[in-house]
Amino acid sequence: MARIIGALLLAFVLGGCSAVRLAYNNLPEISYWWLDGYLDFDGAQSLQVKAALAGLQEWHRREELPRFVALAGQARDLARGDISAAQVCALSEAVQARLLALAVRAEPEATTLAQSLSPAQMQVLERKFTRINGEFRREWLRLLPAEVQDKRYDTFLDRYEDFYGPLDARQRELLRQLVRQSAFSPQKLDNVRRARQTDVMALLRGLQQQPGLPAAEAQQRVHALVMRVFEPPPGEWRTQQDALTQEGCRNTAQLHAAMSPAQRERAAQRIEGYRQDLIALTAP
Repeated sequence: MARIIGALLLAFVLGGCSAVRLAYNNLPEISYWWLDGYLDFDGAQSLQVKAALAGLQEWHRREELPRFVALAGQARDLARGDISAAQVCALSEAVQARLLALAVRAEPEATTLAQSLSPAQMQVLERKFTRINGEFRREWLRLLPAEVQDKRYDTFLDRYEDFYGPLDARQRELLRQLVRQSAFSPQKLDNVRRARQTDVMALLRGLQQQPGLPAAEAQQRVHALVMRVFEPPPGEWRTQQDALTQEGCRNTAQLHAAMSPAQRERAAQRIEGYRQDLIALTAP
């Protein structure tokens, strides 16, 4: 659910608010079908997961959406002036903290579900990971370095133009230069994805092999996995993630500095529109 809400937050920046409102209001159903595609729930699990997701959304609407309203207000105010890389990172970290809070809130229900999985469902999950890895390989790993840069440039250009309006030649060249200088590596990202999948499978198999494990201890293991995802331990991926985070903050600040007053005002007005939609979503 944290992953889906993260996608919805991105959609607030990239697309129509009415569609995002509809998606948020149907978040338990969206989340259920997404999860079912990974695990193929049985009847009892379906009831459990649907009830858990409905409760999680109720909590999120009540406790977390007001926090996002405040963050949107901060982003709106920042958009009208110059922004430093540190300010961008601070806002990003605040959003990340809210997604972590959601993941932690879901841990008890996630633990109950994890302990109920059958060997057949583990095979479904393993096949799903294999399909996802194949798709990533076709979409990214088969590309030449120049093709990776072109693909990322096109994606970023669409995002920035949707937010600020059309970019002029100077702004486009700056964006292309920043993409060329990026530390992004599809192969390193794939290595991390596969390591996380292995981590998930090891956790679930461990819970299967200890069916009598107390719920509190099982939840501790789930929490440890959540924290490894949100705050990776020291190592290659942590170094790469930190580098990409700092790079993203610098690039956002640098590109924003290149925007005209009219483009900045357009961005601020877009954010204010999203803030009003978030306020509307806080209603039960």
